[in-house]
Amino acid sequence: EITVWDSLGIVEYLAEKHEGVWPNDGVARAWARCTTAEMHSGFSNIRTICGMNCGVRVKLNEKPQALLKELSRLDELWTEGLERFGGPFLAGEQFTAVDAFYAPIAFRAQSYDLPFSDDSKAYVQRLLQLPAMQDWYHAGVNEPWIDPAHEEDIARFGEITTDVRQKV
Repeated sequence: EITVWDSLGIVEYLAEKHEGVWPNDGVARAWARCTTAEMHSGFSNIRTICGMNCGVRVKLNEKPQALLKELSRLDELWTEGLERFGGPFLAGEQFTAVDAFYAPIAFRAQSYDLPFSDDSKAYVQRLLQLPAMQDWYHAGVNEPWIDPAHEEDIARFGEITTDVRQKV
C-alpha cells in the first residue's frame, strides 16, 4: 500500500516501525544520521571510479586527487565513529543503518584495494565477515550475467587482476 523508493527514506520508514535501526543513544543517533546522509548524498568519485562489483579485484590506473580526498573523508568519518562510540561498529556496539550505508564501500575497499588507516581496514573486515555481507558477496559472484556498461567503466579506470565471477 506504500512505496518508499529512496534508501534514506526506506531507513527512516523502517526506523518508525522497528527498534535498533538507529542507535538508542541520542548523540550517537544524531551522528549516525549525519554520517548516513553524507554517504547518501556524496562520494561521487568513489561511486564513479570504483564501481560496485564484488567479484573482481581491480588495479586502478591512477588515484585522482578527488578520489583520494573522498577516501580520506571516509577514513576520517569511520575513525571518528569508532573512537567516539567505542565500536566495533560506527555508532557503537550494534550494527545500525549507518553501517548498512557504508557496506557497499567495504566491498569497494576489497575490490579496489583502497587506502585506509588500519582502524578503517579493520572495520571493513568486520563488515565483510558479517553473514549478510557474505551472502551478498556470494550472490554477487554467482550472478549469471555481466553488465557491459559496468565492464567498460572498470576498463576506463583500471584493470581487472582477479575475476571470481561465475562465467556464463
